[in-house]
Amino acid sequence: MNKLMKSSAAVVAAVAGSLVFASASSAAPELPCKTAKIIVPWGAGGGTSVIFGVFEKTINEAGASPQVKVVTIPGQGGNKGAKEALKAKADGCTLFAIHQSAVVSYINGVVDFNWDAFDTVAHLTSTPEIIGASGEVPYNTLEEMLDAAKANPAGIPTGVTMGATSHFLWLLLGDKTGTSYKYVPYQGGTAKRITGLLSGAIELGGINLAAARTQRKDGQLKAFAIAADERNPLIPDVPTLKERGIDMTYALNRGIVVPKGTSREIRDYWAGIFEQATQDKEFQDQMASKGTALQYLGPDEYEAWFAETSDGLLGVAQKMGISKR
Repeated sequence: MNKLMKSSAAVVAAVAGSLVFASASSAAPELPCKTAKIIVPWGAGGGTSVIFGVFEKTINEAGASPQVKVVTIPGQGGNKGAKEALKAKADGCTLFAIHQSAVVSYINGVVDFNWDAFDTVAHLTSTPEIIGASGEVPYNTLEEMLDAAKANPAGIPTGVTMGATSHFLWLLLGDKTGTSYKYVPYQGGTAKRITGLLSGAIELGGINLAAARTQRKDGQLKAFAIAADERNPLIPDVPTLKERGIDMTYALNRGIVVPKGTSREIRDYWAGIFEQATQDKEFQDQMASKGTALQYLGPDEYEAWFAETSDGLLGVAQKMGISKR
């Protein structure tokens, strides 16, 4: 399971200077649009819309043709936007920003289609989860937290979006450590869970890098571990789960897919555009500041990654008795 949430590719090396799309643009297929839309199925200001907003700026300033435009279609836990992308024409003018929520929505029976209802273009980023807690909890390390969980049969109140990727973080951790948690539903993502932690309404929850950097300083939050292969240099005192003897990584992996039946020529074209964007130094710096790693995979490698990830998550859900598949 430790391989499910990480890319097998190396993190893209830093490349100074601006992008040059001349060769890619000259070989561009004929697309029936001046601007292609990137459907982000979550609200403006969320992590995915922010990340793809930076992609939009980087790609457009480099002169790609057609230009791209992020269009947010929030609702139904990311599935409203997914349905819009699913029925779009396979002409290269509609791109869909996707992550593992597509898989868990299928596993939970919320929708009747999985990631493979689309054609893969590129895996792009990986944002590791951070095991966080309210600053008021009496335990100060991951080991103390796990001991407290084992000693509390009723479960420590833990904020998640039920059936979503944030829920699977704790299911996987529980499976690895023999612990269980009392899940408190928080719809709307990480920000609302952090509010719950700050208010003391919940004791545990996944937190983001910004909270781990700022709200720990004044004692409002604690961070016990990051579910990554290596420590993050912006929070170097936070150990990895692996360092603490738990063979687990878990990240939100974002990428681009297109409607089923899109030609390989178009898929390869967009894959090249996004790959070049990941090589922009300013773009790399912005992603690093958000605690997000750049991990590029092309169409075939991304397809294999998604198949492995989907099978693994389904296996865990079936083991826990929560799968609708």
